[in-house]
Amino acid sequence: MASLLIRDGLVVDGTGAPGVVQDLAVRDGRIVPADELEPGARQIDATGLVVAPGFVDLHTHYDA
Repeated sequence: MASLLIRDGLVVDGTGAPGVVQDLAVRDGRIVPADELEPGARQIDATGLVVAPGFVDLHTHYDA
């Protein structure tokens, strides 16, 4: 069961598919179905925000 729920965020998964407004739950650092929540789970309202799970910015100014 997840201890964190991120509600109503625009989820962008990095595949090039359009973003989708949905809920995400997190358990032990992994995304799990949002219907498996612990009682009293922490909730974050992400309405109007973008949620990009696993996003890594490879931008650098390193010129080796």
